[in-house]
Amino acid sequence: MTIGIGRLIAGLRGRQHRRRDRACARRDERRAGGLRGRGLIALLGALSAFGPLSMDLYLPALPLVQAELATGQSAVQLTLSAVVIGLAAGQLIAGPLSDRFGRRGPVLFGVGAWTLASLLCALSPTVQLLVAIRLLQGLSGAAGIVLARAVVRDRYEGTEAARMFAVLASIAGVAPVLAPILGGQLLRLTDWRGLFVFLGGVGLLILLAVARRLPETLPFELRVRGGLRTTLANARELIGRRAFLAAVLAQGLGFGALFTYISSSSFVLQVGYGLSAQQFSAAFAINAVGLVLGGQASRLLVQRTGPRSLLLAGLTLQALAGAALLITTPIGAGLLVVLPALFILVSATGLVLPNATALAMAESARMAGTASALVGVGQFALAGMGAPLTGLGTPATVFSMAVVITSFAILGTVAAACTE
Repeated sequence: MTIGIGRLIAGLRGRQHRRRDRACARRDERRAGGLRGRGLIALLGALSAFGPLSMDLYLPALPLVQAELATGQSAVQLTLSAVVIGLAAGQLIAGPLSDRFGRRGPVLFGVGAWTLASLLCALSPTVQLLVAIRLLQGLSGAAGIVLARAVVRDRYEGTEAARMFAVLASIAGVAPVLAPILGGQLLRLTDWRGLFVFLGGVGLLILLAVARRLPETLPFELRVRGGLRTTLANARELIGRRAFLAAVLAQGLGFGALFTYISSSSFVLQVGYGLSAQQFSAAFAINAVGLVLGGQASRLLVQRTGPRSLLLAGLTLQALAGAALLITTPIGAGLLVVLPALFILVSATGLVLPNATALAMAESARMAGTASALVGVGQFALAGMGAPLTGLGTPATVFSMAVVITSFAILGTVAAACTE
């Protein structure tokens, strides 16, 4: 009798859950309002751009911050480091939470907190408080980055997911170039505090768009149950899958090669080869176009070749570009070798990032948020090694940059070969 009553109660509860899920689905359809394809990608691209916006829009204003707050250069640079740390750590929080509570809630909270933090940065009276708020800005902004990937994984699979990741990678590649240019133009109209007010306005617009147009993509019945212990168990399970770990390493090492270029190119090209600031900006922008072209090539080719082949091709091109840079020092080759090699390096990254991400996320099943967090942390951790390695106590040279780029690309190729 007791068993029968228990089954009856369980059946009623299951029926209630199903009715609630159907109601949620109908609500999400109305909320989505036809948000498909380009509309969805535009919104997810905006979420993915939180990192570059947080870091790079503010770069032209660093001297102004130092002067107004009467502090040292190292203290002002901490405001950048705080964002990077926050973006890395925040992904470990937002990803697993979204596996448990769904995507919309954490996205709305993250975007709202990022908007508030941006406005508070504009009011900071001291550099110490600015550093603390920038850390919060990074922590909250990480939700957009990690959950954009998770939403793609929820809605797409296989080569279609790889195509969507390619578009997001293109947006994320252009944002670091356009953000400082936009910041410089805004400084003609306002001061550094005005830049954070602008970021707050951007955050508010994105918050409204997410609230009105982004549906919940993780059904209730597919959400992860349990607390921290379950989250850690899921992370261990993912890391224990060879294909997932190999894809994360390949993605992080490929991005590390790109980040080595980003962090060293100003020293190499301006100090080593005498390019002016304007010439360097032009070269940087041309290479960013190459990244977009690489991402578009990946989107068009992935259905024919599959993501693994494109990943291996991209890492191989990165290694060849690094090898071309290595020969410039002993044979005395100049910019005619360096600039094309850098263009190939950056363009090849457009093949690496989306396909490595697609392979990693394909292994995640219903743990897409946790998987996305591990992908993001691996990317930040491995990329962060490149900048100090190129210097090793001395200004970066084309040779030291080439050694790091080539090493990352070769190790990434080995990792990509293990994704099967």
